[in-house]
Amino acid sequence: MSVPAISRFACALLGLFVCLAVPGAAAADDFASQVTRIVVPFAPGGGTDIISRTLAQEMSKQLGGTVIVENKPGAGTIIGTDYVAKALPDGHTLVMATFAHAVNPSLRGKLPYDTEKDLVPVALVARSFNIVVVNPKSGINSLADLIAAAKAKPDGLNYGTFGPGTSAHLAGELFKSLAQVKLTAVHYKGSAPAMTDLLGGTIQVMFTTVASATSLIKAGKLKALAVTSAKRTPAFPDLPTVAEAGVPGYVAESWYGLFAPAKTPPAAIALLNKAVDKSLHAPAFDKLVANEGLTMVGGAPEVLGEYVHGEESRWSKVIKSANIKLR
Repeated sequence: MSVPAISRFACALLGLFVCLAVPGAAAADDFASQVTRIVVPFAPGGGTDIISRTLAQEMSKQLGGTVIVENKPGAGTIIGTDYVAKALPDGHTLVMATFAHAVNPSLRGKLPYDTEKDLVPVALVARSFNIVVVNPKSGINSLADLIAAAKAKPDGLNYGTFGPGTSAHLAGELFKSLAQVKLTAVHYKGSAPAMTDLLGGTIQVMFTTVASATSLIKAGKLKALAVTSAKRTPAFPDLPTVAEAGVPGYVAESWYGLFAPAKTPPAAIALLNKAVDKSLHAPAFDKLVANEGLTMVGGAPEVLGEYVHGEESRWSKVIKSANIKLR
C-alpha cells in the first residue's frame, strides 16, 4: 500500500472513530439538557434527604446538568416509590430506596407497584449500620449483660423503635430471634421521642441509627454496646459487632440505593451509574461517612440488584417469624 493510500486509510479510520464517538457524546449532552430528579420518599431533613442532596450536587457536576431532590414522603416510602415506578422511563426520575424498599413486600399485603418488575437498579450508594444503646444508669454494660437481663426477666425489657417495620424494629426482632430472648417493642413516631424515653428510663434499649445516637454517646448520656454491621467500623473502632459480642450470624444494615422506572434505556442507566460511581469519591461525602456511619459503595447496577434481593429474602423470614403485618 502506498504512503498516500495509507494516509487515506488512516484518515478514514479516524473519521469512523469520530462518527462512533459523536452519538454517545450527543446523547450525553441531550441527557444533561433535562433536569434529573431524585425522589426521596421521606420528609426533608432526615438522613436519606441529606445523603440524596449531597449526591445530587455531585451528580450535577458529573452529568453537566441539573440534578435536584424532590421529597414525596408517606406510607412508609410507598408514595414516593410508586411515583417513580409509574414515571416516564427516560432516566430523569429516580428514587432513593432504603431499608424499607426491601421489607415492604413482606410487611404489606399489597403494594401499588412490583419491586421486581416496575423498577430497575441504578447504583448502590452506601451501606450503614445501627448501634445497640442503653441508658448508662441501667447497669447494662455489655451485650452479654443485656442478654442476661432479658433472660432473667422475660418480657421485662422494652426496646424502642421508629415505628413498626423500621430498621430499629426489625433489628430488634432479629436480635430476639438469634439471641433467644424476649423483648417488648415500643413503637414511636420517630427517633426523637424514642430517645427521650430511653434517656428517661421508660425503655431500656434501642437498635438506633448512628445519626440519632452519636452525639449522646459522646456526651455520656447513652452507652453503646455493639454495632449491628458485619464488621467493626472505623466510626466506632472499639465497639464489637453484635455477632462478636455473643450473637453469631447477626447482621442488620441500613442502605441507600437508586432505582429507575423499568424500561429505562440501558444507555441512560449506564450514564447515571457512572455519574454516581464518580460522585461517591467526592470530599463532600467525608463528613457523612463520619456522622452517618456510611460506607460508600458504588459499582455496577447488578451490585444493588443482588444486594436488595438478598435483603428481601433475609428479612422476609424475620418478618414471617415475628408475624409482623402492616396495612
